[in-house]
Amino acid sequence: MDDNRLIALKAALENDPEDSFSRYALGLEYYSASMIEESRTAFEELITRDPNYLAAYYQLGKVYESAGEIDLARRIYEKGIYVAASQNEMHTKTELEEALDGLL
Repeated sequence: MDDNRLIALKAALENDPEDSFSRYALGLEYYSASMIEESRTAFEELITRDPNYLAAYYQLGKVYESAGEIDLARRIYEKGIYVAASQNEMHTKTELEEALDGLL
């Protein structure tokens, strides 16, 4: 994990708590450092604040999978599929469907 990047992302969120991209990047940074709970919190908060941020559904599903929470992963992938379809984002929808199929 790059501490400077982590500090910069946290500062960006302090300046603008609604900055979805910085929150997403923070979740990725935590995940890459195997800080699963912190990653989970970042992605869950992102989806709460910005439910249309599609990439967060895939990443949060992966966080749940890594924590062995398969039912939660299934639910978040399904929700992401619905959101992607409602936005006519077929590529993202397909990625989420593939992630969901990988659980079965």
